Amino acid sequence: MADSTGGTYTLVLALDRPVTIEVGALGDRAFPAGAYAYTGSALGQGGFARVDRHRRVAAGEHDVRHWHVDYLTGHPAVELVDVVRAPGADVECAVAARLPQGPVAGFGASDCDCRSHLAADDDVGRLRERVASAHRAVTEG
Repeated sequence: MADSTGGTYTLVLALDRPVTIEVGALGDRAFPAGAYAYTGSALGQGGFARVDRHRRVAAGEHDVRHWHVDYLTGHPAVELVDVVRAPGADVECAVAARLPQGPVAGFGASDCDCRSHLAADDDVGRLRERVASAHRAVTEG
């Protein structure tokens, strides 16, 4: 059952090998092996049902590519490891700003002034912890 509560979320992803992925209008982009975190918002109608859609794309059950993250999660070398949520909070840019920079400028940030909403790290556990810490910092602070 879809969660219609809205807020901000971060997908924690693992990439087992380096790949080049065509990311919509951003074109072909290189992604080194490692961990990635994509921060997005689910504030509109349907709320966190958007996360369920991301899960379906990652599982190969949905092949429509609408957002930059769809191209990454839809690649067979990418695994969706975790989702961190901030229910009721509009903190997408604040969370993204607290995470390490990713390899693709403009990724997920076409409607704001952020460099990117995609973070990267060599270690998925470390990145997962940084994501949880960033969510806590912006929602409790």
